[in-house]
Amino acid sequence: MSERIASCSCGALTAACAGEPVRVSVCHCSHCQRRTGSAFSAATCFPVEAVTLSGKSQIWVRTADSGNTATFHFCPTCGSTLCWLPYAYPDLIYIAVGAFADPTFPAPQVQVYTDSRHPWVSVDCPESWA
Repeated sequence: MSERIASCSCGALTAACAGEPVRVSVCHCSHCQRRTGSAFSAATCFPVEAVTLSGKSQIWVRTADSGNTATFHFCPTCGSTLCWLPYAYPDLIYIAVGAFADPTFPAPQVQVYTDSRHPWVSVDCPESWA
């Protein structure tokens, strides 16, 4: 079984992920734009039991426009968001694709909140949700 390691910028907080991701997605919502400081967020998810977190993390709970909440884990040293656990999907853990720093990471299969997409952003995904 393959293992991928994601880490924050300083390397103090890591996630060891066993197996293949359940899904890779791009989110264009304004919350993800603010959280990442970018025009969108690229995320992947794994079953919770396939991920081992190591290091100290600070947490922040956010309520989405949908009313669902998620607990975000970020490094207290460098501030990088590494992962989040959405209460709506308790069996999954989402991890920032950029935290893997792997250009061979699987491409996104879906993009969501495309109504908030910046007009100059073009992401090649087989599926899109407004």
